[in-house]
Amino acid sequence: MSVTQQYFLDTYRARRLGEVLPPPPGAHDWRTARELHGYWRFRAVVAERPARGRLRETLGRWLHRQARPTC
Repeated sequence: MSVTQQYFLDTYRARRLGEVLPPPPGAHDWRTARELHGYWRFRAVVAERPARGRLRETLGRWLHRQARPTC
C-alpha cells in the first residue's frame, strides 16, 4: 500500500467516525528536517564536538587523504 492510499484510507475512516482528518503526506517534512537538524546540533554540543562545519571538515580530511600520492 502506498503512502497516498494509506492517507485516503485514514481520511475515509476519520470522516466516518467524525474524527480530525490526518495531515496530508509531506505536510510537515520541512519542520521535521529542521527539528532533526537542531537535534543533531544539540547532540554534537552535548558530546563536546563542534556543532557547525563538521561535514565540510570531514570531507576536507577525506579529500586531502585521497590527494596524497601513494608509493
